[in-house]
Amino acid sequence: MKILLINTPRSPYNGILKYAPEKAKPYIHKKLIGPPLGLITLASAVKDHEVIVFDTKGEYDLNDGTPGLPELVKNLVLVHKPDIVGTTVITSELYYGIEILEMAKIVDPGIITVIGGQYVTLRLEDCCHPAIDIAVKGHGGNKLQDIADAVEKGNKLNTVPGIYINNGICFQKTKIPEKPCNPASEDFLIPDRKLLERWKETYKVKNAPSPVTYLFTSLGCPYNCTFCSIWKEYGGKFFQRNLESIITELKAIDYDIVRFADANTIIDVDFIDRLFTRIEEEQISKEYIMDIRADTAVKYPRLIEKLAKNGLKIVICGFESFREKELEKYNKNFNASLIEKAINIFHDNGIMLRGNYVIPADYSAGDFKALAGYANSHKVSYAGYTILTPMPGTLYYDEQKNNIIDHDLRKYNFFNAVLPTRLPTEEFYKNTGALWLIRKGEDVI
Repeated sequence: MKILLINTPRSPYNGILKYAPEKAKPYIHKKLIGPPLGLITLASAVKDHEVIVFDTKGEYDLNDGTPGLPELVKNLVLVHKPDIVGTTVITSELYYGIEILEMAKIVDPGIITVIGGQYVTLRLEDCCHPAIDIAVKGHGGNKLQDIADAVEKGNKLNTVPGIYINNGICFQKTKIPEKPCNPASEDFLIPDRKLLERWKETYKVKNAPSPVTYLFTSLGCPYNCTFCSIWKEYGGKFFQRNLESIITELKAIDYDIVRFADANTIIDVDFIDRLFTRIEEEQISKEYIMDIRADTAVKYPRLIEKLAKNGLKIVICGFESFREKELEKYNKNFNASLIEKAINIFHDNGIMLRGNYVIPADYSAGDFKALAGYANSHKVSYAGYTILTPMPGTLYYDEQKNNIIDHDLRKYNFFNAVLPTRLPTEEFYKNTGALWLIRKGEDVI
């Protein structure tokens, strides 16, 4: 049994970059860098079969001469002759995921195609396409294993619990009761990072001495920010991993830089404290990147100091706004006055801080001027400015869905305006792009 798992390309649409001042363009995100953690976790679930993982993001970064996606997928299917082809998608990558599975079916109609990922979990109704045989909501390791076993034995797919089968009209869930699954605990799978050796060097962030890998210490999020889909994906639940399993994984990882791929790394304060005590005891020498809320840093400065002494080098912090009314609207549940205190705590501990702001489509020239003034007086190592986007599956989408003017999901990556802008669109992008020049130093994370 051969299983081919293909990571989708990233969306190239970036209105901020297109219209930004030339001096700002080097700092604006052109791509998200890092390995496909979901796919290599799925690969571990079906390790008893022959599994091939192919990272198209890494391949396009590695080789400028890589053919377009249809030709690339065609060649992969012809070479590997898989029985199952699967992919996972976020919002901006749905169309590419469908394109991958469509080409697989064109080459060999007998291939079983499977799609999963965040967008499928939140918006299954948008994913029904003739090229997709099976959709999987939520974490799919156990389900992919069951699918592979059924295909190998020649069993009908409707005997697999908890999956959605394309009946030609829509997806229909199988009637077999779904098995309980806790991917952060008893059902946790260590990702098979060896499958990505070909692209390892492409996971290097600019100026970084070595590549970065992802590792999650928790799943879900107890906060309910209106623009975020993570807490919706997990139904508002939060799952903390077993401490010793994290230590085991860290010791096995052949990467010097680890990005904790949590929505917020510090939720359970005592757990993170104990985790870094164990990291120190085991003398695990790595550099860490984390997402940490401003209010958490202010409340627990001693913990931030401890993390910094044991490898925390970069923090991504969602400031979102400098205005109380906007923070309240976003359900951020902290006061803007904490931002300056958090900045000082991170900087005092030698941590390179990236502070992120979101820009509403209705910002006026005065709003941009006010934000620029605030950011200039609250400088961080690296500031990010993205567009407040009504991502499908979020509360903000439900609020704004009737106002959306651009439904091309490839543009739903926080760098494109899909709502009407108060300023002329090009001027809105130029103003947003200019903000990226506000920074404490010249480092690019």
